[in-house]
Amino acid sequence: MMLSKKWGGPLLLATMSFLFVLMLIYPGPAWNAGVRGLAIWWDVLFPSLFPFFVISEMMLGFGIVHFIGMLLDPFMKPLFRIPGSGGFVAAMSFASGYPVSAKLTSKLREQRLITREEGERLVAFTTTSDPIFLIGAVSVGFFHNSQLAGTLALAHYGGALIVGILMRFHDRGAPPTPVPVRQGKPQGFILRLALAAMHEARLKDGRPFGELLRQAIISALQLMTVVGGLVVVFSVLLEVLGTSGIMTQLYELLRHVLTSLQLPAALAEPFVGGGFEVTLGAKASAAVAGGVPLVFKAAAAAFILSWAGLSVHAQIASILNGTGLRYLPFMVARLIHAVLAGLLVPLLWPLTGPDTEVFLDFGAPALSGAGWESFPYALLLLLLVLALLLILSLFSGVIQRLWNPVRITNRK
Repeated sequence: MMLSKKWGGPLLLATMSFLFVLMLIYPGPAWNAGVRGLAIWWDVLFPSLFPFFVISEMMLGFGIVHFIGMLLDPFMKPLFRIPGSGGFVAAMSFASGYPVSAKLTSKLREQRLITREEGERLVAFTTTSDPIFLIGAVSVGFFHNSQLAGTLALAHYGGALIVGILMRFHDRGAPPTPVPVRQGKPQGFILRLALAAMHEARLKDGRPFGELLRQAIISALQLMTVVGGLVVVFSVLLEVLGTSGIMTQLYELLRHVLTSLQLPAALAEPFVGGGFEVTLGAKASAAVAGGVPLVFKAAAAAFILSWAGLSVHAQIASILNGTGLRYLPFMVARLIHAVLAGLLVPLLWPLTGPDTEVFLDFGAPALSGAGWESFPYALLLLLLVLALLLILSLFSGVIQRLWNPVRITNRK
């Protein structure tokens, strides 16, 4: 930690100075890359993320997150060692994409609804691609194969759930978030407890609707400005590195590594590009020479989607800064998720690959849009994920009562 603090500042300064010099040498490509990055932010990221940032802030203020969290406790705590409010974060993230989980986790941490260790577990497995991008952009747009969406989705989100189960062992000795004691409040029936938690949270917040909406919009705009700036910076960085020939050296180095692992050397470009920026890497994986089997291209895309790229890592780190949550567990979880997703694709391929005629309608045209027109479908996905989690939590609560009825009776 001391070494990181000592050398982090000078290293960042040297990197930015190097980038500035390359921009001076290649001003044209740098300008064009900045414009492209700004277009991606405005046309794709802003409409897909901004509404969810505002909605989540409003739901926190109204206590709806506390209500849902209480209902999801029987499922989230035994499986992931995370309070039920983490289920709301998971649903929002699976529906809307990468930075949302970090934003909501930081809010839960700010309100002391989760501990540091629980927050690290939560953001580690809920940082995922949104289905609109996975289906519409990657499967339909890049690969031109809607049947590929099912395999990619199972590998990506299945890998995320496995990471969540593995992360339950992260800091095993850390105490969980204490359950508040409600004197004179309704006990026993979980729905009454959830309503009581929502009411208490609303009274504690106390902001009127207009003020809550205003602050939610301001907070969302501030975060979107940070996200946009990082997207532009990484877009310029990749362009000038490619123009200067530095990326070529990275490609050559990774080709030797892939060859030693008996993997197609042609995947070097997607892996290098995806290491920095997820969209570039996913697009490059689909454009690999035709001699590479489709299963390897899909596995590379699943790896890149799960790693998420240093651009997303920078967004997450900037959001988590000041919350006490550490970046290292997140980075390790991303690497594990990437490896798991990449391995799951060939394992699932005989069962769900395009040749099996499974998931024929998975890449429906309704999910292939981008921008504001995709928001209703993302909202529908959010509701479906929440409904599924609530059903699982209901069954989990019933099983727990049947498994240990004596303890529950004594608690009452």
